[in-house]
Amino acid sequence: MWENQSLFRVSAQLFADGVFNLLDRTLKPEVFLLGLASAREADDPEAVVIEPVTHRYQPTDFAAVKARAASLEPDGPREVVYHLHPLDHDRYEKQRWYELLRRATEHTLNDLVAKQSEERVSFCSQPVGVYNYQVIIVLQLSLEAYQSYYSLTGKAGTRPASLLMATIQEFLQDASRGLRESDTDDDRPVLDRDYNEVLRAAGRRFMLRAAAGTHGLYDACNGIAALRHEGDEGVGTMIVSRRNHPAVVPILTLDSPIPLRDYRRIRKLLELSEDRNALLTDATDVFGLGYLVEPTDPQYEPLFTVHFTKHYSWELSHDCHIMMKVVSNTPRLPQGTVDESNFALAIRRVFPGVDAAGVAYLWELTLKATAQTNGTILVISEGAAQEAARLTRQCFRVAPRLMTPSVLRLVTNIDGAVLIDPAGTCYAIGVILDGLATEKGDSSRGSRYNSALRYVESSRYPVLAIVVSEDGWIDLLPPVRR
Repeated sequence: MWENQSLFRVSAQLFADGVFNLLDRTLKPEVFLLGLASAREADDPEAVVIEPVTHRYQPTDFAAVKARAASLEPDGPREVVYHLHPLDHDRYEKQRWYELLRRATEHTLNDLVAKQSEERVSFCSQPVGVYNYQVIIVLQLSLEAYQSYYSLTGKAGTRPASLLMATIQEFLQDASRGLRESDTDDDRPVLDRDYNEVLRAAGRRFMLRAAAGTHGLYDACNGIAALRHEGDEGVGTMIVSRRNHPAVVPILTLDSPIPLRDYRRIRKLLELSEDRNALLTDATDVFGLGYLVEPTDPQYEPLFTVHFTKHYSWELSHDCHIMMKVVSNTPRLPQGTVDESNFALAIRRVFPGVDAAGVAYLWELTLKATAQTNGTILVISEGAAQEAARLTRQCFRVAPRLMTPSVLRLVTNIDGAVLIDPAGTCYAIGVILDGLATEKGDSSRGSRYNSALRYVESSRYPVLAIVVSEDGWIDLLPPVRR
């Protein structure tokens, strides 16, 4: 298609890896390019080009994309848009055709994925004209990982249904822009945007869905979370709702609503929110205090809520599902929960001899560890006694005793890991873990996560580590295989 197509595709793949690995490494993004020749018949050998040429899909798989796009045209008269300038009309018709090509490509990919029994989900960019080809950027993600996150239902135009979908849209938009610029100047950097900045843009994009199209709610939440009131961190809840919503019971209504940009006054009012009571906002002003009716009430409707959890941190929820966590103005997916079934699966995989009662007891200890707000590491190892002896100078060894949730709450108040065996017997606290460097390390994560990862990868004994980070993330190492 053009001279630097391989270089661009590799750049797009690295860009996708950098962005989506920050959200969830199990998404496993894959990027390839599909080129449709502008003036060639479908049976022409170069009518369809795939980059890389070694891809598992063949050009013949997409030979009918244009015909399929034409078939997506609505029957009968379609909406007619009149433009004052002929060039505007041509541009409109071109964009309409490009959207049909994009949809036809996605349908074709869905058929291929089903035919080959691939656990992948596909997304396509709008075609970009490069020389004599219309180039479509294709992004594929792990279907299981994609579906593991809560997503909104119902139609909302082009507004994304989740932070993950917003990130996909932001990636495809950036990649398309980079493709248009790739041949305009060889010295121009392409796809060099900071990965966290992409996620911040995705967070703003997704927040438009919660705010019903009103801009500014994302930045307002960041501004409020950054403030303290009389030295205290901002902790409280805000319900995003239109005024006079039947599912909201008002307690107080302000005569003069406070604009969301007035962070300090809203931070002060946040002290009023406790238990079920929350500030009420229509994404433009804060207009009162109230609470949601019970789910059993016929007027009940799931609404978006913003939970300010601590300094610089807040969460966006819908129908009791956390959809986005924001720490220091950087959004993340809600990975910070440990599912009981996944935990049991991990225990049985690493320690096959542990019975159901043992799994339940370890799960109880894990729940207590995950409640530690300052972060901690709980290490379950078959060689706990031997490891406590080996790491004598890097821990506080204790007389072996059965660890209980109440004692675990106390011992996790100091730095270092808690070392127990699969039966729940504790041998050491405050353990400084060691281990060899591993290629699985993640520089975007903290030292607690990476030290636990090195230890697990280097351990001579079967081991499972539960890592609780200060920002609320919770990881099982080794992770549960999807």
